Amino acid sequence: MCRYIGFYIIMILLLSCDNEKKINKKNQLINKHFLTKIEAIKLKEDIYINYNKDLVVKRSQEMEERKIKINNRQMKFELKFFGEKPTSGWKLYFHLHGGGGVPDSINEKEWIRNQTLHRVKNGIILIPRSPTNTWNMWHQAHIDSFLNRLIQNMIAFHDVDPNRIYLMGRSAGGDGVYQLSTRMADRFAATAMMAGHPNETSPLGLRNIGFTIQMGAKDSAYDRNKAAIEWRKKLESLKENDSEGYNHWVAIYKDKGHWVDYLDSSAIGWITKFNRNPYPDKVVWKQDDVRHNRFYWLRVNNPIERSLIVASITDQTINVQETMLSEVIIMLNDDMINMDKEIVVKYMGREIFYGMVARNVDIIEKSLIEYGDYESVYFGEILISLNNSK
Repeated sequence: MCRYIGFYIIMILLLSCDNEKKINKKNQLINKHFLTKIEAIKLKEDIYINYNKDLVVKRSQEMEERKIKINNRQMKFELKFFGEKPTSGWKLYFHLHGGGGVPDSINEKEWIRNQTLHRVKNGIILIPRSPTNTWNMWHQAHIDSFLNRLIQNMIAFHDVDPNRIYLMGRSAGGDGVYQLSTRMADRFAATAMMAGHPNETSPLGLRNIGFTIQMGAKDSAYDRNKAAIEWRKKLESLKENDSEGYNHWVAIYKDKGHWVDYLDSSAIGWITKFNRNPYPDKVVWKQDDVRHNRFYWLRVNNPIERSLIVASITDQTINVQETMLSEVIIMLNDDMINMDKEIVVKYMGREIFYGMVARNVDIIEKSLIEYGDYESVYFGEILISLNNSK
């Protein structure tokens, strides 16, 4: 009897040790961040569910009050719902009001007027109130943070489809659309600029979204009309040299001034035709004076003002065609590339990386929390140094 008891005790201990080894092995797998595709997808789902629950608890008050505070600034906003929610989630349209360098009371009236200016089909119009009353109120650095937070909130609270988010604005709001469209192109499907001025910004970053300019031919203040015609030429040239990108429509309305009698409403139907591609096969990233660390599947730790990166993916090969930066991070997932096979990275035609890239729980979590966007999550990354590759 004692021998049987002893035998069972030994078996229990062995099974316990075996289970402990399996648990340790699983922990090591997680700790070392080597994940299968199925494990990575499951982790993405779990992280997203927990992130969403946490966000809804923490930000419920600001959504109820329709007022967001970041650092020492505040942004009010209104929401207008139209039609029925599509099965894929609501379409979301940001609409930036005009005004600019005028008293607060005038900007407030512009914001209120924007709340009834346009209608959409089966979508939500979000009308933010600029935190400041300066001439450049829609392209100051804090605006990017506010829009990012609003996108996160709208996805979590109102089931917005992250691939059907649009930006539009007129006058000073149009100034903002010119600049935000290039800085945040990876968040939008398409954007509509109405009666604004581009100032110093470049159209290069618009490669993967739809972009329309709506302008009165007689809107001559600040040479807005001339700037629109110049941008039409730039966009036509970009499209001619890159036929897969730079989808645009420039409408110059004859005999119209700053107000075009609602003709610019046609832009809404045009931009709505576009769905965002979160993982395009080519990325053109032109930094503005407001710099970002992430753009589509590229990341940089030390962004440089006005710097340019051009990169593309063909099968298992990533080509960095142009950059002035010494380091670039390439983010990857299984929708872009087969992460179970070797990956090649080339810089200006020269191979600088060859090998497997591990799926990494930390990268999944980081990329998801940054944008709060389930459709723009990465599983692994490659840090490439270009100092010795030029």
